[in-house]
Amino acid sequence: MKIAIGSDHRGIDQRKTIAEAIESLEMTVVDCGTHTTEPCDYPDIAEVAARRIAAGEADKGILVCGTGIGMSIAANKVHGIRAAVCHDRKTAELSRQHNDANVLCVSASLTPETLTEMVTVWLTTEFEGGRHQRRVDKVMQIEAGQVAT
Repeated sequence: MKIAIGSDHRGIDQRKTIAEAIESLEMTVVDCGTHTTEPCDYPDIAEVAARRIAAGEADKGILVCGTGIGMSIAANKVHGIRAAVCHDRKTAELSRQHNDANVLCVSASLTPETLTEMVTVWLTTEFEGGRHQRRVDKVMQIEAGQVAT
């Protein structure tokens, strides 16, 4: 499995932790930058990663910025992306089980231990389908400009 990762300047250190967690699961890292601590704009990084996922060049993605919120907003503008901001193990798990999130967005303030646990849980949790599939389908209908009800 290929995982696109990206961060703004605030998340460079966390990207290393994320890459190590991905590699420990024998998955491939697709690094989407940034590679400097010079201030950059998170939408640029989010778009690169999200478009790689949408194009099938990566299976999922993990993005880091100050809060994770900006990355989530930007990534969700790309067709087919379901980015979720998660703050702990449980929200990471549920974003996969119930929402079939294909992008995990996190805060640069997370500790390496918390981040490693979240990434591992998120990457190893399967989508439950069932009643949740109906809801994800409705989200995708909204994205396509259709009435979801």
